[in-house]
This record gives sequence, structure tokens and C-alpha cells, in this order.
Amino acid sequence: MNRPASGGGLLVVGDVVTDVVARYGPTLAHGTDTAARIRTLPGGAGANVACWAVRSGCANVTLLARAGAESAEWHREALERAGVRAFLAVDEEVPTATVIALVDPAAERTFLTDSGAVLRLAAEDFSPALLDGVGRLHLSGYLLFAATSRAAAHLALRTAVERGVAVSVDPASAGFLAELGPERFLEFTEGAELLPNADEARLLTGLPEPEAAAAELSRRFPRVAVTLGARGAVLAAGGEVIGRAPAPPVREPVDSTGAGDAFTGGFLAALLAGADDRAAAAEGCRAGAEAVTTVGGRPPA
Repeated sequence: MNRPASGGGLLVVGDVVTDVVARYGPTLAHGTDTAARIRTLPGGAGANVACWAVRSGCANVTLLARAGAESAEWHREALERAGVRAFLAVDEEVPTATVIALVDPAAERTFLTDSGAVLRLAAEDFSPALLDGVGRLHLSGYLLFAATSRAAAHLALRTAVERGVAVSVDPASAGFLAELGPERFLEFTEGAELLPNADEARLLTGLPEPEAAAAELSRRFPRVAVTLGARGAVLAAGGEVIGRAPAPPVREPVDSTGAGDAFTGGFLAALLAGADDRAAAAEGCRAGAEAVTTVGGRPPA
């Protein structure tokens, strides 16, 4: 891969979500009570990426998203405390997206998702002025799963490309990606860099091994970094794997929610600081390892 241009801020166009994280014991007792430790926290893939980018040293991070009136101010305050400049379109008709994250003893999570206001982010919510001083635009793939938010994402992508601003996309959800269809997703993201996890990379290519999937995707995208969980990340360019980054060991993982978002935030912050792709992937893996030691998708306060 070519060394990325450095400098400028990061603009994330994505989502804010109210996360209800439930950590439970060995099994879920169907039809009755299961003891759990439950917390309600601010989340959302795009918002998480923005917060982790700040945590990883990027001082100029902006988020554009849509939230319901009932919690928009709570989300704005949480983002600003984390150092993110928040532009939240307030929806008076639909509440903020909510995700129930069921986290098992191995820290693996299963999501129940109500997309709420996320998919109502509209083209008129985006202004080209948001790209002033920006070195990179990152799009949350969740926006591509509905026509209204997809139009907003397309406008942001096209405007950034016209200005020569690098764009990255994370597919966000293997489940929603399967419903949309891999080929449509690939068409929608043309011109961007791709940051999928292993399941998303497999789904997008039909190849069982994430390394092979990364190489295949790099025939279509200028930069591909596939996250592999505890195995780190693999980088591909020009149809072949060109590097790997190991994940730091984590002694006691508690919640994998947001680990991929942390990787993305760390990776993009490092690229903006002038790191090459391998060093940036290593920084992303460091952030991802930190993320699994805390509950929820954001950096610890």
C-alpha cells in the first residue's frame, strides 16, 4: 500500500446508539429469570470510532449522526466529554437507536438492534463545510442499510472524493449486510477503503479464510484491513496480503462490544498522524485490546 497522506482531522458520519449491555453467567435460562449485570451506556459504531480516535491521539474529531429528542442531549454531552465535536440532528418523531448487547462469560456479544433514528440521517443533515480541515472521512456501514441514510452517506462520500479526502467504510453488521446483499454493498462503497471484520469479509467475498478474503477485496478497494479478533488484523493490497498486526494479549476480557470500532479509531488516528499501514494496524489492535477490558463500546473515562 502507498503511505497515506497525513494531517487534518477526522470526520465520522455514522450513528449514536443507546446501549443496554447485559453480562450474564454460563447460560440464559429460557422462559424465566437469568441473573445479569446490566448497564445503560452511550454507544453506536460511528460514535465509538470517533471516541477511540480521540483516545488514540487525534485531537480533531467530528461526528455527524442523528438521535431522538429524548436522549440527544445526553449523547451530545457524552461525546463532548470524550473530546468529540458532535453534530447531532435531532429527530422529533423517532427515538435514538437502541441496542441490547447480550454478553456471555467469554466476552462474546449478541445484539438485539432497534435502528431508530440512525437510518433517518438525511442528505440535508450533511454540509460540505463539515469536511473543512478534514484529512479523512469515515462512514459507518449501518447508514447503507436504508435508503434515506444511504443517500446521506453517498453525498458525504462523493463530496469527500471530489475534495481528495480519503474515505473509509466499515460494513458494521454481518447480519444486516446479508439482508442488503454483498454486491449492493460493494457497489455502494466504491471509491472508499474497507475495514471489515472476518465475518463481513467472508460474506463479501464468499471465501472461507479471512486472509484470502482480504486479498480478494483488495482487488476492488485501495486499502483493506480485516480484523481477526484475538488474532489481530491482516492488511491487503493489489490482490495479496501485505502485512499482519498481532493483537496484544488480554488476560481478562469482559466485553467485546466496540472492539472493532476501537480498532478503526486507533487505525485512522495513526494514519492521520503519518503512520504507515502496518504501524497503524498495530495501533488499532492496541486500542481493540483495551476495548475488551471495559464494559461498553467507548474508551474508559
